[in-house]
Parts: sequence; structure tokens; C-alpha cells
Amino acid sequence: MTIPAAQGIRQVAVVMPAHNEDKHLGKALAALGTAADALQQARPEVQVRITVVLDSCTDRSADITAAYVEGDSRFSSMNVALRSTGSSRRLGVRAALASLHPAQLQAAQLQAVWLANTDADSTVPANWLTRQVELANDGADAILGSVEPDPDDLDPSVLGRWLELHPFREDHQHIYGANLGVRGSSYLAAGGFPKLRAHEDRVLVERLRSRGFRVVATDTTRVLTSGRTHARAPEGFAAYLRVLGGELPAATG
Repeated sequence: MTIPAAQGIRQVAVVMPAHNEDKHLGKALAALGTAADALQQARPEVQVRITVVLDSCTDRSADITAAYVEGDSRFSSMNVALRSTGSSRRLGVRAALASLHPAQLQAAQLQAVWLANTDADSTVPANWLTRQVELANDGADAILGSVEPDPDDLDPSVLGRWLELHPFREDHQHIYGANLGVRGSSYLAAGGFPKLRAHEDRVLVERLRSRGFRVVATDTTRVLTSGRTHARAPEGFAAYLRVLGGELPAATG
């Protein structure tokens, strides 16, 4: 069901947790700025805010983020010591929603708020926000985007195995916190991100589905993400890639 323009998405809040990501963060933030520019060019009436949640960072992540905050009013940051992706996402969303005018915190108004989530080691495409808003205005309550590991970070055999198991297509079955969007009212109704170090994205989507919200999976917003195999979170994406590498036969000859 298409949502009338008057009731469509009016505000987009992007939340990005970061833990010692100074090697990737600048590129990630630049890509978010480009995506925000593209959305506001296509839909000037939509406001965009980007919140970076710096979780226990001891590298240059805070300095890199500060440069964006100082140079672009759409960016903001917060420092936390949680060491938990789920908790960081949850707190970031709470801060983003709290920054809205009180009248917009009513359930009916939160239908017009879109929460876009990604990671600090990931690069979103220019159409990332524009396409999410299009799908949201067509009736989606949550959007599951696809991701592609950076081939510069990954052994070709591991990348090949990953691509075999994760073909790029519409209506895919995968859930990635690096490429996930949800309507504000639906997010709150489902209880938000759980305070978990891993799989907080899956739990949220399961809650949304169990409550009958419309969840759309698409490859039209594909995000490039780090292909590292050194895991920052237990059972996270890097750990999964490492397992894939361990399943491949050893090279001979």
C-alpha cells in the first residue's frame, strides 16, 4: 500500500555505531554525506540527521567524526562505553528520536520518521537513503538491504564462497545491521534493538515480522562492507567470514 505524500517520510535519522574504525570511518562518513545530499536533492522536504555512536574508541575515530560534525550540521556524535553493537544502536536511535520536536514523538508522527542503520566499516551507495524512502512511502515498515564484502580485504576463494551463499537478488533472506532501515513507529512497537553484542539486527527483524509489519528485502541499496576476518563482535560478520575460510579445502601444489 502506497502511503500518501502528505503522510510519507519527512525525517530520516541515520545511526552508525563505531568502535576503533579510523581506517574505514572517513570513507563511511563521506558516503553517508553523499547519500544525504542525494536524498535532499530528490526530496528537499525530507530532513536528514546522522548520529555516530563512538563506543569505547581509543583510536582516531573521535577526531575523524568531529571534523564532520563541525563541517556539516546534519552530523552529530556521542561517546559511550558499552562495547555492544546492540546497545550502541539502541542508544543512538534514542538520541536521534529525542532530537525531534516533542510533537513528532507521537506514534502517528513517528510513522513519518525513518531510521537507517549502517556500520562504520561500511560504504553506502549514493541512492541508499533515496531508495529507502521510496520503499517506505510504498508501504515498507522495514528494509533489509544486501551487503558485499570488500574484495580488497578478502581472499578470492573466501569471497567466491560468500557470493555463492549470498546471491544478489530481491527478496533475499539475509539480515545485516550494516544495511537496515525501519519506520520509527514500527521500531518502537517492536521494542527497538536489544542490548546484545551480536544479532541485535536479527532479533529486531524477527520482532517486526511477528507483529505483522511489512519487511522488504532488496539488493537495490547494496552496501560495501569490510571483508576483514578479525572479529570485533562475537558471531558477527567478520567471524562468519573467518568460518567460511576455515571450511574451504587447503590449497595444494
